[in-house]
Amino acid sequence: MAQAAAPPVWLITGCSSGIGRAIAEAALEHGDRVVVTARVVDRVTDLAARYPQQSLALPLDVTKAEQITSAVTQTEETFGRIDVLVNNAGYGYLAAIEEGEESEVRAMFETNYFGVVAMIKAVLPGMRQRRSGRIINISSMTGLVANPVAGYYAATKFALEALTEVLSKELQPFGIRVSAVEPGGFRTDYSGRSMKESRIVIEDYARITGVRRKLIRSVDGKQAGDPKKAAAAVLMLAQLPDPPLHLLLGRDVYAAFQAKLESLRDNLVAWEAVTLGTDFPEGQ
Repeated sequence: MAQAAAPPVWLITGCSSGIGRAIAEAALEHGDRVVVTARVVDRVTDLAARYPQQSLALPLDVTKAEQITSAVTQTEETFGRIDVLVNNAGYGYLAAIEEGEESEVRAMFETNYFGVVAMIKAVLPGMRQRRSGRIINISSMTGLVANPVAGYYAATKFALEALTEVLSKELQPFGIRVSAVEPGGFRTDYSGRSMKESRIVIEDYARITGVRRKLIRSVDGKQAGDPKKAAAAVLMLAQLPDPPLHLLLGRDVYAAFQAKLESLRDNLVAWEAVTLGTDFPEGQ
């Protein structure tokens, strides 16, 4: 009788709360092995205590190279490999573009984008060697549709979307599958503890960004999205032999992206003559 395959090994960043924690719980409940991480490891030790044979709790700040190396090394030493990397760590920042503080914007990019790049590069050698693996990048609705006051956050997620698309093509020959998950509004602390705001406020933008700042803060704890259902969708995604490049989660992101696609198509058609008219004539 063939021996049953060992449960997959997950390494998940940003597990202290929200969707990251929900994904970790779903994978553990499924019987998988999970390395749960957070900048403050005490926030995830309870998960490891509930599943002592399946889990490992580690401190991980994705902006610190030594912690990334340590987390990947300890995961491989404990469980032998990494099958699924979930890049979930990240946070938001509210500001009109002109109001943006350079130091804060660069710090957010270090976590939301460059931290993801560093995590991916750390796990890829092992995945390439085994010719298998899953990389799931938790993006956002704002990685597909950008709106005022969240422009800098959207820029980090648009960059993540491009990275995901390229990786899916580069890694396909190695049997490594890559997907971006784009949640809409979910009941996490994204609009609360995980949201920063610019200290620079320019009155001219008040009617645009001021209103949106209040709106984003006001929905905290009232969002339609259920983190447990998002986690179930990610668990399903990790098991698919041919997963989608994009997985949108929530009615709000579905409607927003559908409207954007229609706008893009209208724009494409309206300016077709100009677009096609910039080439040299055929044969020249």
